[in-house]
Amino acid sequence: MSEDFTERFDLACMRLGGAVIATDDDFFAEKENLLRPTPAEWKEHAYTDRGKWMDGWESRRKRLSGEEPDAHDWAIVRLGVPGVIRGVVVDTAFFRGNFPDACSIEAIAAPTDAMIATLEDPAAPWVEILPRAKLAGNSKNPFAIDCPWAFTHVRLNIFPDGGVARLRVHGDIVPDWRRIGHARGEIDLAAAEHGGDVILASDMFFGERRNLIMPGRAINMSDGWETRRRRGPGHDWAILELGAAGTISRIELDTNHFIGNFPDTATLEACFAPGASGSELASDERRWKELLPRTKLQAHTRHRFEAELAELGPVTHVRLRVFPDGGVSRLRVFGHLDEDGRRALGVRRLDTLPPSEAARELRACCASSRWVQGMLESRPFGTAARALEAVARVWAETGPSDWREAIAAHPRIGEREAAPPAAVAKGWSSKEQAGMASATDETRAAMAEANRAYEEKFGFLYLVCATGKTAEELLENVRARLAHGPDVELATAADELGKITALRMEKLLTP
Repeated sequence: MSEDFTERFDLACMRLGGAVIATDDDFFAEKENLLRPTPAEWKEHAYTDRGKWMDGWESRRKRLSGEEPDAHDWAIVRLGVPGVIRGVVVDTAFFRGNFPDACSIEAIAAPTDAMIATLEDPAAPWVEILPRAKLAGNSKNPFAIDCPWAFTHVRLNIFPDGGVARLRVHGDIVPDWRRIGHARGEIDLAAAEHGGDVILASDMFFGERRNLIMPGRAINMSDGWETRRRRGPGHDWAILELGAAGTISRIELDTNHFIGNFPDTATLEACFAPGASGSELASDERRWKELLPRTKLQAHTRHRFEAELAELGPVTHVRLRVFPDGGVSRLRVFGHLDEDGRRALGVRRLDTLPPSEAARELRACCASSRWVQGMLESRPFGTAARALEAVARVWAETGPSDWREAIAAHPRIGEREAAPPAAVAKGWSSKEQAGMASATDETRAAMAEANRAYEEKFGFLYLVCATGKTAEELLENVRARLAHGPDVELATAADELGKITALRMEKLLTP
């Protein structure tokens, strides 16, 4: 893997919400310095009451006997956004005689607001993504990471002690829509925290291209995208890849802080080109359709466009052209996702969950251990169609013991609570059995009696794909199935389980 990972987002950057939330020791220099956005500084004669002032994180010296080879200090970083980590840079700038001998890095997928005690629990499922590696002093130490899972926190371990100036965690953002808000309604399709990216720009001499999609308004002129002064024909441009394909409803183009150097005019174009690279899009003019006609801009102004926008349907990329040059602080691309776009988000999240987390979510769809393992082995799915195909294919490979295991995790028809193994699916179960909500007391009593007779005869719960069925239809179904022989009925229950599992997978994939 090349070191091009440094061109990707810094998932831990403070602008995206990254923070150092815990450490075992920062006696000489505070842990918070690790994520400061600026390069480390050196102050020759600066001291604190604890020693030499250092712009980084520095622990005190350990006094070891030589029999503690794994002794180390650590710091836990909450990433600003969840993502797949492609590489890290452990920067020991100005740490010359006090840098660590080595480091390692672990990562975990947890709620972003997980308590520190939970993360420090020895049973927490940390994954080592960088084995112990030697460090050089006063150097940027880059390490490529080859792990396909998306994480929320990293733990930097330093052996045995010492100082690190900065930590950069580069990778690809994978939003967890179930925690940041569902993907229905209008959202900023281009926002970094929603998985958007600025994949290419003609020039960024004064300002980095990804500033365009960072959270909030720019804090000053350096916090935007700004090109050098053009001395010939032409214009500057930036290409944005949206977090998911969507239909654009309005645009905000902000020239905040750009007063003597804002563009004279700008235009926006869009295209539907899933998977296309920036270079492909830059060289193929035929792909692009005008979204916003060339429009006069003003200094230090948030421009809003809605009625002026063309109706182009779903798009995946937007190109901003500025004439002839200048600075733009933010570009917001608001729009709506269709079902395919929302499912694409769900598939990407499921594909990048660490195995333990993916297993937990899959078990809510079906509690068969064999089915869950088969689905894990089928990843990555890539598309919703492939995920749903895998549901049926893997279920077809299960047998009677697997069916009984899955059935046991479901609530009885007419009951409101799921059995403990499937408690996370309780909400799904209640919706699936919505037909029982309006059942009369007489019907409920008859269903309870039918459940008892069914379990007494077959030895497992009565199960049916109840979505869309009334209470009376459910009662009629169970009474009819009581006439089956044991083998026929177990196979019938397995067919119903397959239908339920497919429906639940669709819900899992549709944030």
